[in-house]
Amino acid sequence: MPDLSRLYKVGVVLSIDELPKKGGKPLRSCKVDVGDEIICVVTSAANVRDNSRIVVAPVGSSVLDDSGEEVEIKKTSVGGVMSEGMFCDSHMLGWKGGAQGVAATVPESFALGSQPPDEKPRPKGAGGNDGDGPPPADLPGLFEKKVKLSKEEKKKAAEERKARLKAKKAAKAAPASGDAEEGR
Repeated sequence: MPDLSRLYKVGVVLSIDELPKKGGKPLRSCKVDVGDEIICVVTSAANVRDNSRIVVAPVGSSVLDDSGEEVEIKKTSVGGVMSEGMFCDSHMLGWKGGAQGVAATVPESFALGSQPPDEKPRPKGAGGNDGDGPPPADLPGLFEKKVKLSKEEKKKAAEERKARLKAKKAAKAAPASGDAEEGR
């Protein structure tokens, strides 16, 4: 299998425009700076945000489809907007972890237009430390016992919970009864 990642680039999303929904998933048109140019990518990936650093397969690069066939990315109309590439997901990049159809993001330390990493970047500090050694001793334990509430505190919490549920039911019932009165 050829190394397809050589043509992929790290880009940053400059702007996002919601496209009118015409059935299926909602589409978004994104202006993306890939270092040497600004391109438009149309996507349905919900995790794309302004200023996200995302791996992009620009026109001329290749991706593998679901059947393992190599497909060249071409400039094409998607949702009535010309798309000049596509966002890569972890699966396309050969990374472990990450869902299919979720745009692969990288930290700001990756320069625009650079190649994506060979492995999925892990955030420093994940799990409460810098990634080296055991977690700090001052972190609360996962299985520590919770503070016990007094009878009065439990009763007050139960009353508050009942009041919230009652208000929620009343809010749901109010529009339904209002619609019935309008129909008369």
